Amino acid sequence: MEVSKTLNNKRIINGWAFYDWANSAYFLVISTAIFPSYFIANTTEYIKFFGYEIANSAFYSFLVSIAYIIIAATTPVLSGMADYSGNRKNFLKAFTLFGSLGCITLFWFLNEATMWVGIIAFVVATVGCAGSLVFYDSFLPDIASEDQYDKVSARGYSFGYIGSVILLLFILYMAMNPTFFGISDEKLPYRIGFILVGFWWISFAQITFRTLPQYRLKRKDTTGMFVNGFKELRKAFDRLKHKPQTRRYLYAFFFYFSGVQTVVYLASAFASKVLGFEATELIIIILILQLIAVPGAYLFAHIAKLRSNKFSMLLMITIWAGICIAASFVQDKVPFYFLAGLVGLVLGGIQSMSRSTYTKMLDKEESDITCYYSFYDFLYKLSVVFGTALFAILEIVFNDMRASVMGLAVLFVIAFVILATVTIKREPTKAYS
Repeated sequence: MEVSKTLNNKRIINGWAFYDWANSAYFLVISTAIFPSYFIANTTEYIKFFGYEIANSAFYSFLVSIAYIIIAATTPVLSGMADYSGNRKNFLKAFTLFGSLGCITLFWFLNEATMWVGIIAFVVATVGCAGSLVFYDSFLPDIASEDQYDKVSARGYSFGYIGSVILLLFILYMAMNPTFFGISDEKLPYRIGFILVGFWWISFAQITFRTLPQYRLKRKDTTGMFVNGFKELRKAFDRLKHKPQTRRYLYAFFFYFSGVQTVVYLASAFASKVLGFEATELIIIILILQLIAVPGAYLFAHIAKLRSNKFSMLLMITIWAGICIAASFVQDKVPFYFLAGLVGLVLGGIQSMSRSTYTKMLDKEESDITCYYSFYDFLYKLSVVFGTALFAILEIVFNDMRASVMGLAVLFVIAFVILATVTIKREPTKAYS
């Protein structure tokens, strides 16, 4: 099917957005709401690792780093291969299956004795989810015209927030009313939740798989695709050498996304370990965050339309820095609920705006655009490695997670300074003031 016949097609756009509905259950239930605190609650305070004793929260931070090191090392090559062969949808299917099976396997993580089952399953699920995104994101310029990038990107994230909240609400109801389901083990509702995430993800992804066209091969000869995967990645690197504004944007992206993704992965761990939040309280916090994130994504898209993408992003980065500074001083639960609301306000906006702004900075006439998304996704993965590793190191050095949170605030300040110097293509310069 020709790309021109699929551009701005409502059915295809909604089908594409449904993948956010499908895989956001992993981000909400596994990486954000339940698994971080579940891991800390079901392991000893200090975990022995190669002769060292590491706080379980710092160990979890390093676990996220390890998962993203794996995916950072493999995804760029695979995405280059996908662009070369035209099989992006097949790679999307493979990573979806891989990740959903990892979520289901978490059911068998019960305590410290089965901790390694949980570690391996979490890494597998994380690699599957993160690996799928580069292929998913690369469809955006194929299904939407440039003037629709912000709106379509926001729709995807909104689908994700709504869908994942529905599943999380059910898990919360099951955890608060276990006898209604014939459950006596307090851990079981959360373990069942892990299984539900896996089936939710792979089931709703079928809508995307059936809707997205299988675009024609860009090259007839598909021999040596592995080598050409490296060539595609190198192509993006070489092209970016001659795009100073795009490079600078990516530097800023690296620093602020290091902070954003570390907050996403470790906020629950911080709340449970430092402030004593229970699992059900954490779920309520995440629900508040998710519900606010839906209008938040559209709010900052609207601000971008009125002023510019750059103005909107600088505003969000400022709010993120303020959140981290405030969180490092918070002493009780009530202010943390307020901070969670602020995170929700800027989370959807910073994610969708980052994706659409990067797309705007690429040349519309260029072919093999997936190589650029590969590079973008590579930096995204590295940012998670950097942010979570920094968080763990600061906790080990200062023996206090509050120092780690303050370290994240510094990342946002650095990002603000860099982004302030960037000129975003196809935006009026007067909008920056």
